[in-house]
Amino acid sequence: MQTPKERGFFFPAEWHKHDSTWLSYPHNEASFPDKIHTIFPSYNLFIHELAKGERVNINVPNEKMKLRVENELAKLNTNMSNICFHFFETNDAWCRDHGPAFLINGKGERIVVDWEYNAWGGKYPADKDNLIPEKIASYLDLELVKAGIVMEGGSVDFNGKGSLITTTSCLLNKNRNPHLNQQQIETKLCDYYGVENIIWLEAGIDGDDTDGHIDDMVRFVREDSIIAAVESNRRDANYEPLQRNLKLLKQCRLQDGKQPTIIELPMPSAVVWQDQRLPASYANFYISNNAVIVPTYRCSPDNKAVYILEECFKDRQVLGIDSTEIIWGLGSFHCLSQQEPSA
Repeated sequence: MQTPKERGFFFPAEWHKHDSTWLSYPHNEASFPDKIHTIFPSYNLFIHELAKGERVNINVPNEKMKLRVENELAKLNTNMSNICFHFFETNDAWCRDHGPAFLINGKGERIVVDWEYNAWGGKYPADKDNLIPEKIASYLDLELVKAGIVMEGGSVDFNGKGSLITTTSCLLNKNRNPHLNQQQIETKLCDYYGVENIIWLEAGIDGDDTDGHIDDMVRFVREDSIIAAVESNRRDANYEPLQRNLKLLKQCRLQDGKQPTIIELPMPSAVVWQDQRLPASYANFYISNNAVIVPTYRCSPDNKAVYILEECFKDRQVLGIDSTEIIWGLGSFHCLSQQEPSA
């Protein structure tokens, strides 16, 4: 059987036009201990902004939650004609990782690649989350292709032209695919994401329980340009790993053999709750049809980060939304969302 790549399918860049964004509405109190009620103002504002430019598909467990969310969104004067609810139960809210991977080709066709999902190496229950790609593919009447290995959407980022960035700390971790070596994993990435060039970085940021997701550190902002989070405080735990990744980025090449433009993005001031360092980062932004939605953290680097991203995305509004409460769940707006690209 031919692979998606052999059939001409590929995972487009996030700035490719969306048909919709998929979300799994937060309901697992264990993910936001003692604070889940505090995240909803920012989360609902995120939905409100998305709905200005695209359909927002929201997975909820039951009618009661649907009615509550509808009411909260209506209070924000959200474009409710762009909101669609689905009674698809999930274990948690992190749709970037448990949601479907949509691939397109040049013929106006789409498929869904269903990677296995084990909640970052078996750290949490994932039985309901792991069924989401199949449910969404069925709802959209799209072909479902099973890749057969564990993979999370937050562990990879794409320029849509054949290059993918990831980390060894995550994809080579023995809690994911212990039976595969680096070359075998590269083959799967190329075959099932439709890429040809893998850029490997190393460790993730402090407080990240995913073992080093790329979307907290390094993102494509154009086909030939990459933003890289950097920490200016040499005594901070993130200084050395981010400097190592920056050095590797400066040595890397894109699919065409050219060196990418590297744009440095500051890290926010450390966010700590109950003596726990949280993985706060501006790199966890989400690119929607109309806007780039950036997590902010009530600290002085917020404005600089938004300005840098404004320079990267001149065709979209760059909008900061407070993620100080949301980051207690150890993720932010990119982690919470998965784009459905137009064919």
